[in-house]
Amino acid sequence: IVADAGAGNTDHGISASPLVVDNTVVVLPGGGNGHSVVAYDRQSGKRVWSALDDPAAYSSPMLVTLAGVRQILISTATRVVGLSPENGTLLWEFPWRTPNAAAQPLITAPDRVFISAETDAALLQLAAGADGQLSARELWRTTRMNNKFTSPVLLDGFIYGLDEAILSCIDASTGDLKWKGGRYGYGQVMLASGHLIVLTEQGELALVRADPKAHQEITRFPAIEGKTWNHPAMSDGILLIRNIEEMAAFDLRK
Repeated sequence: IVADAGAGNTDHGISASPLVVDNTVVVLPGGGNGHSVVAYDRQSGKRVWSALDDPAAYSSPMLVTLAGVRQILISTATRVVGLSPENGTLLWEFPWRTPNAAAQPLITAPDRVFISAETDAALLQLAAGADGQLSARELWRTTRMNNKFTSPVLLDGFIYGLDEAILSCIDASTGDLKWKGGRYGYGQVMLASGHLIVLTEQGELALVRADPKAHQEITRFPAIEGKTWNHPAMSDGILLIRNIEEMAAFDLRK
C-alpha cells in the first residue's frame, strides 16, 4: 500500500490496522496527492477511492456515527478528520498536530469525541450547520491524559488511561482530574466488567477498579518476560497477552 500510494513509511513503520467498511478495505499509507487514505475493493483489490494529503500517524481508522452521521474517523499526523465511507469526502476536520499519535479517538457521547496524544488531550463536539456541513469545536483541553502508546477507555462518564506512564482518571464532561496513581510504564489498558486490566511495559498484569473515587489496585503479578507494548485481547473470558519474546493466556472466567 505504501508503494501504491507513492508514500514513504513512517519512522516506526505503519501500525494502523486496516478497516473493513461495507465492500471496501480502508488503509492509511499516508501518501501525498490525495493518497493519504485509500479504500480498496475487498474482493478485487482495485482502488475504489483515495483522499487527503496528510502524513500518517500511528492510530487506526474507525467506523463511527457522530452527530448522526456514519463516517470514518481518522487521526493523521496533522489533524483529526471524518470521511464519508462511500467516497472519502472530507466531512469535517480539526487541527491536531500529533505525528507520533498512537491512541485511538474515544467516543464519549453521540456528538463528542475525545482525542489524546503525547502532549495533551481534548474533547471535541460535532454539530451540523444550516447547510448540513459538519464542524467540530473544542469543549476543553487538558494535559492530564497524555496517551502516548495506549488508548483510553470510558465507563459511566469517566475516562481512564495512562497519562504517560501513570494510570489516571478524568471526568469526560469537564476534563477535571479525579485521581492519578500507579506506575505502569508505556503499557496498555483494557476495560472488563467494571475493572481495568493493565498490561505493563515490563510484562506485568494488574487489575484495577474502574472507580472515579480513587486508584485501587487489586492485584499485580509478573506475566511475561521483556518489554511489552502489545495490546491484550479477550476471547470468551480468556485473556491473551504477548510481546516479541513470548505469549501467554489467562483464564479470567472464575
